[in-house]
Amino acid sequence: MRNGGRVVSTLVPMLLVAARVHAIGQTATPGIPAHKAAVVLFNGKDLKNFDTFLTSAGLNSDPEHVFQVENGVIHVSGKDMGYIITKKTYQNFYLRAEFKWGEGTYGSREGKARDSGILYNVQGEQKVWPRSIEFQIMEGGTGDFWMTDGAALTGKDGVRVTGPAGKALKIDRFGKGPSENVVGFRDPVGEVEKPHGEWNVLELVTQGNDVKQYVNGKLVNEGMDPSPTSGKILFQSEGAEVYFRDIKLYPLK
Repeated sequence: MRNGGRVVSTLVPMLLVAARVHAIGQTATPGIPAHKAAVVLFNGKDLKNFDTFLTSAGLNSDPEHVFQVENGVIHVSGKDMGYIITKKTYQNFYLRAEFKWGEGTYGSREGKARDSGILYNVQGEQKVWPRSIEFQIMEGGTGDFWMTDGAALTGKDGVRVTGPAGKALKIDRFGKGPSENVVGFRDPVGEVEKPHGEWNVLELVTQGNDVKQYVNGKLVNEGMDPSPTSGKILFQSEGAEVYFRDIKLYPLK
């Protein structure tokens, strides 16, 4: 009985610790600031918190079902350029989402490295692509910054990068190796994605003058003095089949 008692007394705190780790697992990445309760952007059932935009069909028209909710996951076919975009604007937040690649590549991206992205601080007209800062999602390039259509950010090296009108410029993620624009490409030096078909965790923190991007718990890019500093958030359809789930936004305290 005494031996059994010691086992129980040891197991109880271990179980409590395990339960706590499970409960906070989604916010356990080092460096994530204190935040409020989650705003669930995707409820696993529908896209009611988003508008859609496609180059072929415009706003809130998706006749080819580029964006579908399947088994609690957003399935983006990639067969047309466009996005889902939040109906509300946000500033100073922690965003967490998961993605994995599908198989298909289409149009001008056929046979090329699979490409998507999360654009944030989105402002201006609905188009491909609006003024914003992008958390790049791309085979071999996930974690890069892209500044689009006048958006700007100062990189960790102190160099300010401004995207030209109607175009974009990037800041590579930390430790990025050589890249090749072919489907299935993986960075031979600094890959941060999990193997093809597995879920990856993306985390974004925009806090005042500081912006941080994390992939699978690793800080992969950081910038200062973003412009714009607030706006909507969108998830791209950019010629590759991709899936998103567990999209939550946490306002910072």
